Amino acid sequence: MGELVLAALAPHPPIIVPGVGGREAAKAQKTIDAMEELAREFAAARPDTVVVISPHAPVFADAIAIDGRPHLSGDLAQFGADVELDFYSNLELMQAIEDEAHAAGISVAVLEPALARRYRVPSGLDHGAVVPLYFLAKEHYPFRLVAVSMGVGALNELYTFGMCMASAIDKSQYRVAVIASGDLSHRLSPDAPAGYAPEGKIFDEAVVGALGTMDVAALARLDDALIEAAGMCGLNPIIMMLGSLDGIEVESEVLSYEGPFGVGYAVVALRPKGRSEEARRFHELVEGGKEKTRKLRHSESAFAALARRAVEDYVRRGVVVEPPDPLPEGMQGRAGVFCTLHKRGQLRGCIGTTEPTRRNIAEEIIFNAIAAAVRDPRFEPVAPHELDDIVYSVDVLSPPEPVSGPEELDPQRYGVIVRNGGRVGLLLPNLEGINTVEEQISIARRKAGIGLNAPVELERFEVTRYE
Repeated sequence: MGELVLAALAPHPPIIVPGVGGREAAKAQKTIDAMEELAREFAAARPDTVVVISPHAPVFADAIAIDGRPHLSGDLAQFGADVELDFYSNLELMQAIEDEAHAAGISVAVLEPALARRYRVPSGLDHGAVVPLYFLAKEHYPFRLVAVSMGVGALNELYTFGMCMASAIDKSQYRVAVIASGDLSHRLSPDAPAGYAPEGKIFDEAVVGALGTMDVAALARLDDALIEAAGMCGLNPIIMMLGSLDGIEVESEVLSYEGPFGVGYAVVALRPKGRSEEARRFHELVEGGKEKTRKLRHSESAFAALARRAVEDYVRRGVVVEPPDPLPEGMQGRAGVFCTLHKRGQLRGCIGTTEPTRRNIAEEIIFNAIAAAVRDPRFEPVAPHELDDIVYSVDVLSPPEPVSGPEELDPQRYGVIVRNGGRVGLLLPNLEGINTVEEQISIARRKAGIGLNAPVELERFEVTRYE
């Protein structure tokens, strides 16, 4: 029988590796010390295989990827360090994980050499894997590797994949450690890589607290807006790792947490202490998600509620709902409307009309919400199992007005429309990461396929957003 001997959350800033950070590394000394402590514990556990889950490996929207190449190597040359690691893959355990996942209805793509070439997967391990493995390999080497990419599905699916890993491990002959590689908020201070957001500290405290007490429901209750504002990369690997511990009593210890450079680094050791029915936490994750959904539905506006009902009825039953009768206040007139869908903080679809095309705003919402869900060319159509994780917003546009030049625009207040002949590009106002008029116009041009030097007519509009 195989055994899961250790699980952990490990950050992956290259700066903590000698040869990269130099004197600056001292600012993350707590993290370095904790990673060395984790490495010693890892060596004492004597795993012969490591499953590392990285958010910086190739990520697919419709499947969890596993690197199926028999030999894996990685380095930190791009960061100026003379660090190179080489591992043999544990192909047998990899196949077992794939089989368990498929049996559970979880889509997995094993990137064997030919498939990796087809999708132009980089030849080496990414820094999300290399940095934690560097510390572990210093204390205990060799070991074989299973390199897993972060999944982007619903939390329930990611957690279930972790349970599939555990089942495969149990049926194997291997001693296995599961490492979730992930940094927390990237927005803890004004000099942070992604800028400052007060939500960053709130998110980090919630995640570290939940890991310290193995409270998976608390992670499922995290608000999507909080997750998005925090700007992190660690939550999905954490959920996948926690799934591997379902049904196992765990001694959890936060070895360190700090936020140098405006980025949250947490090192958490999760020590398995034996199987127990009382330690089955999947139902807690599900209930936490349902609680978040109930809270969200209770507070959503009539506009967002109509968009949600339109999408749910169409996706589940193929039915286009009728507008409410009587029409709610604010839906009686006619206007252009954009409907936006987010799934766990990530865009899932956005379609709209710059001018009214229906009899009233309610109809505009219904048809544009459905289009955003099933006809946005950037995404696969929304599937029924995704509906509980989708958050809706509706933007009602004021009539566009022409402007003489960029000086009359403000990306926080006004959306922009650019026109060149029959080509039209539109960008909504107040979008994350778009801070200048130049950025706003440039993106609108690209959306319309208008060259950067081609002449354009500019229009601006305001929106009223309903969530």
